Amino acid sequence: MSVTIYHNPRCSKSRETLALLEQHGHTPIVVEYLKTPLSSEEIKTLIEQLGFGSAHDLLRTKEDEYKEHGLSKSSSEDDIIAAMVTAPKLIERPIVVTNGKAAVGRPPESVLALF
Repeated sequence: MSVTIYHNPRCSKSRETLALLEQHGHTPIVVEYLKTPLSSEEIKTLIEQLGFGSAHDLLRTKEDEYKEHGLSKSSSEDDIIAAMVTAPKLIERPIVVTNGKAAVGRPPESVLALF
């Protein structure tokens, strides 16, 4: 079973989620999405795998980039996804994907429901 974590090593929740996965015997593929930004198609796939109704649900709305990109709840899906492509810091983290499903590790234990 392949497990992927979209990870930011500077984020404590991301580090905790990675450690939790390893404690449960998983060796995930680690994607540092700030170094390797996701494409719009990859973001759309994650939104679907997470079961989110909107791209806005995947945004970190307290980041400066949220305001810099002029985003709001009424922003179009395309505008939100384009902003996440150019400013990956806007993407909620960490995200764990396995078996075609995904979960955000907030709290870290929430990803265990995938297994």
